[in-house]
Amino acid sequence: MLIVTEHYSRRRRHSKNNKQEAARPARKKGAGAGKAGNPRELAYLLLARIHSTDAFSNLLVPRELSRSALDARDKAFVTEAVYGSLRWQGLLDAVISAAAHRPVAGISAQAIDILRSGVYQILFMETAGYAAVSQNVDIMRKYASGPLPGFVNAVLRTVTQRPRQEWESLVVSRIPKEDKDKRLSVRYSHPEWTVSLLREAWEGAGYSQYQAAEGGAGAEGQLEAMLAADNEPPDVVLCARPGLISVEDVMAEVHGIAGTRGTCGHGRFSPYSVHVRGVDPQTLPSVRQGLCGVEDEGSQLAALALAFSVPVSRGERWLDMCAGPGGKAALLAACAAQHGAAVLANEPAHHRADLVRSSLRRLGAGAEGVTEHDGRELGKLYPHSFDRILVDAPCSGLGALRRRPESRWRKKPEDVAALAALQQGLLSSAYEALKPGGTMAYVTCSPVVAETARIVDPFLNSHPDMRRMDTAAVIHGISSDPGIPLPSRAGDVQLFEHLHNTDQMFISLLHKIQ
Repeated sequence: MLIVTEHYSRRRRHSKNNKQEAARPARKKGAGAGKAGNPRELAYLLLARIHSTDAFSNLLVPRELSRSALDARDKAFVTEAVYGSLRWQGLLDAVISAAAHRPVAGISAQAIDILRSGVYQILFMETAGYAAVSQNVDIMRKYASGPLPGFVNAVLRTVTQRPRQEWESLVVSRIPKEDKDKRLSVRYSHPEWTVSLLREAWEGAGYSQYQAAEGGAGAEGQLEAMLAADNEPPDVVLCARPGLISVEDVMAEVHGIAGTRGTCGHGRFSPYSVHVRGVDPQTLPSVRQGLCGVEDEGSQLAALALAFSVPVSRGERWLDMCAGPGGKAALLAACAAQHGAAVLANEPAHHRADLVRSSLRRLGAGAEGVTEHDGRELGKLYPHSFDRILVDAPCSGLGALRRRPESRWRKKPEDVAALAALQQGLLSSAYEALKPGGTMAYVTCSPVVAETARIVDPFLNSHPDMRRMDTAAVIHGISSDPGIPLPSRAGDVQLFEHLHNTDQMFISLLHKIQ
């Protein structure tokens, strides 16, 4: 799946005025992000770079930590401070605004970065308030002169006067009770428009039997549980590719390398999943050799739903239309190889296509090859050629907010609308490439109805020879857990973080009548 793709669209940068840009920390005294010896300073520098350059935190933070001389404890501090500040930015900004008696829009970019980091440390981390205040003020003095250090000192000292729960109640109480989405957006640190879309997603997903939730009742309690789950760091999940390595062998490898430092266990739903904690997966020989890969359990279920939707016949050709970076393609190819079928992977962005090739290098006859076409052209290039097609469409990525915490603040409502034409075009192209009697899966890493049901339903209405399959029944047959939460009605499946501990994948299986 491509959440952002160079081929289909040019990634937009947030515009910043010259004053804000100039206010970002200067690179004086040799204090680059990777050279900072103080964990609080490094957290500040990383946040500043993420905000000023639109860097991806999941790429920048590990790289800079690997370059630093910090010990393991300090690296863990930086990791939590950065990711936590990004996840909770909405609530932090509300607290900062209340403590500073001014809107955050009126605070310089340089000061807001240190304030977010400092306030997160005070309210969320087990750190002494005086240490968070004094050290972050010292960092501000290092990068700024004039009134900013004093301003930062005053705000942070004010924040230390109340615990997190009191600040949360204070800032939420200022919002009218009837404005539910805005109150939730502050309490759970989400843009208000995403709260509305997630509410709609839950209401249409068919989980009426799961209306009670811890901390609340009914649909509203479920929505709060969804928002809370977005703020929890995700597990690292491995996929033991069938035919190459077993789940048990992966777990033995983890224990052999990590010893008591790490833990691992079977995934709940995918028969090929292993949940790992305290271990860098890139240190595992099986990962480096391509025998298993890092892949969320929801993504595994999406690929497996297609692979096992109907019995496989030898000689089948499968297509992964939007294959980058290659996790689902590798799982599909591993399954195909066991049944005498083969997968053609397509990825329009060249560097991502190379990642797909790397993922498939061990799959032998199960991998037909990798092409680099615009997916919307594949129907013309390969008419009626494939027995199974995975359309893992580019989407907003709002189902994976826990993995890229900064993305919730970068997305805009118009981003969702702009993707609809592409999603529709890919689905139409897949229809042309699908053989009569074939099956395709439309998948997004998003629960947003505009990217899921409102794409599939019009497609089915305009293609009378296509039928919606009972995806819920297929997944029930695949799952390792017979109690997997699934919609109470037949049809498409929307996974949710708070129910499944997976990314919020949408899976729709569609069958072409012969």
